[in-house]
Amino acid sequence: MAHTIAVLNQKGGVGKTTTAINVAAYLAKSGKSVLLVDLDPQGNATSGLGIDKNAAENGTYAVLLGNQHFATLVLETQVSNLYVLPTNANLAAAEVELVSELEREKALQRGLANADYDFVIIDCPPSLGLLTVNALTAADKVLIPVQAEYYALEGLGQLLNVVQRVKQSLNPRLEILGVVMTMYDSRTSLSDQVLDEVKKHFTNKVFKTVVPRNVRLAEAPSYGKPISDHDKWSKGARAYKALTKEIQERLK
Repeated sequence: MAHTIAVLNQKGGVGKTTTAINVAAYLAKSGKSVLLVDLDPQGNATSGLGIDKNAAENGTYAVLLGNQHFATLVLETQVSNLYVLPTNANLAAAEVELVSELEREKALQRGLANADYDFVIIDCPPSLGLLTVNALTAADKVLIPVQAEYYALEGLGQLLNVVQRVKQSLNPRLEILGVVMTMYDSRTSLSDQVLDEVKKHFTNKVFKTVVPRNVRLAEAPSYGKPISDHDKWSKGARAYKALTKEIQERLK
């Protein structure tokens, strides 16, 4: 059975898609078969793996609405063992179209039934709407990237509340896998203060690995590559490789 991990934070710009892409890539490089599901209408996980999101047909949209079997829409990437269920701006309409459907919160779970992968990584949109609830209903674990900045904890209470409500009413197996600090700058005391605050709130759920601010990491999506292929010796690459090992240890 696949480990299904929703990568989630309703704040934009916290490194959510970067985390989803690079954890998926390093899992694939460790020999695991991985499906990355792009559930964000911005389609950044799709383009970040070198796939033209405008040419990517309906992808996740068609799966959610039950129009096509996901296996017919999955695309190979440049990374061995890594596949992507792509998306584009069409996905924004799915939230509206699903509203009248029965058990609309389970559309993704139904669409991905029998997915034959070791890992399914879901890149969630930066909101707590119906698409995100679908991701949480389909997943068994939640990975939360938190940016090392002043307002980092703002909104996290609401996010945890949604996770708890989905666990109680729709998906009893849902658990928080962990919290990872992103865009960490060791030269500032603020980054350390934020890390301390996050540890106070999440105690043993915070990963030891922190992801630094890193130019090579920031530019990798413009080349359509994960950091492992763009610059595997960069600080960002080393951080995501270490984070992926920690994730695998936690899942054992």
